[in-house]
Amino acid sequence: MDREECATCEQLCEHPHIICSAKQQLPNDAAIRDLSELFKLVGDPTRLKILTLLQSHELCVCDIAAALSMGQSAISHQLRLLRGARLVKFRKEGKSAWYALDDEHVLRLILHGLDHVQHD
Repeated sequence: MDREECATCEQLCEHPHIICSAKQQLPNDAAIRDLSELFKLVGDPTRLKILTLLQSHELCVCDIAAALSMGQSAISHQLRLLRGARLVKFRKEGKSAWYALDDEHVLRLILHGLDHVQHD
C-alpha cells in the first residue's frame, strides 16, 4: 500500500456530531481570508528574515539592509508591506526610521513557527 492509499478512509463513513463540532470551530470566511493573506505575506523569505531580525532588536532601515546584504529601497518596500499588515511598527528619529515588531503576537507567531520547523 502506498502513502496515498493509507491517507484516506477505506469506506465512506461520516460522523455528523464530529462534523458539527468541527464546523463550529471554523473562523468566519473573512477571518480565514485575512489569515491566508497574513501567511502569504510572511511566506516570503526576505520578509521572514526581517521579522526574525526584529524579534529582539529595534533596527533602522540601514541596519536591516546591511544585515541582509540588500539595498535600502528593497528593504523599505518589504517593510511597507509588513507595516500594512501591522506586523512591524516604526518611529522616526531625526533622519532615521527605526523598526520593531508591532506587538507580542508577531513575536509569538515567529517563535512558534521557528519552533515548529526546527522540531525533530
